[in-house]
Amino acid sequence: MEKMDMHGRNEYLKLLRGRYFKARTKREKTEVLDEYCRNTGQNRKYVIGKIWSDGGKPKEPRMREKRYDGDVKAVLAEVWEIFDCPCGQRLKPVLETEVERLRELGEIHCSDETVQKLKEIGSATIDRKLRREKEVKHRENRKGHPKPGSQLKQKIAIRLTDWDTSEVGNVEIDLVEHCGSSPEGPFLNTVSTTEIYSGWWSGLPIMGKSQDATFQALKEIRQNSSFGWKSMDSDNGSEFINDVLEKYCSREKIEFTRSRPGKKNDNAYIEGKNWTHVRKVVGYLRYDTAAEMQILYGLYQGEMGLYMNFFRPVMKLVSKERIGGKVKRKYDKPRTPYERLVESGQIPEQVRLQLEATYLSLNPAELKRKIDAKLNELYQTYQAKNGGQEVHPQKKSKPCSVRFPMIQQVPVRSGS
Repeated sequence: MEKMDMHGRNEYLKLLRGRYFKARTKREKTEVLDEYCRNTGQNRKYVIGKIWSDGGKPKEPRMREKRYDGDVKAVLAEVWEIFDCPCGQRLKPVLETEVERLRELGEIHCSDETVQKLKEIGSATIDRKLRREKEVKHRENRKGHPKPGSQLKQKIAIRLTDWDTSEVGNVEIDLVEHCGSSPEGPFLNTVSTTEIYSGWWSGLPIMGKSQDATFQALKEIRQNSSFGWKSMDSDNGSEFINDVLEKYCSREKIEFTRSRPGKKNDNAYIEGKNWTHVRKVVGYLRYDTAAEMQILYGLYQGEMGLYMNFFRPVMKLVSKERIGGKVKRKYDKPRTPYERLVESGQIPEQVRLQLEATYLSLNPAELKRKIDAKLNELYQTYQAKNGGQEVHPQKKSKPCSVRFPMIQQVPVRSGS
């Protein structure tokens, strides 16, 4: 067969192009391409490109319709701020239950359509829509201070993280220091407790870390709890490992255990709360006055305790599987400590009704505003104490390397 010149190939392609675009099946198009390539010897991909470039109209990609517009994103950001910036998995169940209440309370303003979209939005979409807001709000993760040693270890059994997470009443306790850059002198500490099943958190400030002050704070927290205490686990600090607390637990039929020295993961539940509920909120400043203690007491026992327990969802680990070099963790649906307690069926009916009445009387946005106001008052008190020093609550202070500053003596000349 005589070889075609360029003009002949183009004319031949014009004849076949009509057949190509009229073909209804892929097989018919393949036959047209095979015929042209066989007669001209040209590359198949080159021919396909030439067919489309010489008049063929490629299909336009279908654009996915945007379901969650700017109105949804704006209201989503407001709700995210109200509930203290949780991740998408924690925020989704809150949106399903609290959006209607927030609109009725006048905290957000949106249409019925926007409310419905917020109830249906997925956790991954929440994280994507809030990506910019999270970048603005981002804070570096910081860890707390190590805790001191132990006493009476021989009488108190060691417990790892082998809790029965289906039972209400198992409590982990810890102490969070507010000493700033120096551990010298008296300063405030937060007695922090959490219930394992529900994640219910309680805290109280004390001056110093004496056994008596710690013991009285734990008694007050227990008296205000909505559940009975069955067991209590602490680290090896002398504020907990002492004869007073050991005898109290024995008398009250509370199982008292401790973690291994230097193994913080044995107290994983309370260590997590120490960051999210204490350090992240009040920071790393030194608090050592009665005024600061009064503010912290009102914050823990009032708005902050209610906000954290009634409106901050908690995720519980369901299973853990190692796949090669990675560990795949599966969590249950995020629920607030209040919801977990009410649904447990392990608290008295009267207590359950009291919790429900308390929940219905609360406005999460108002609680958040009051928390911010008290924190601002706390920082202003700190500034006034330090002569107007600029406050950076989330920034760790560098430890003092010199305990007693040396003052250079001025030489004195004797009269000649």
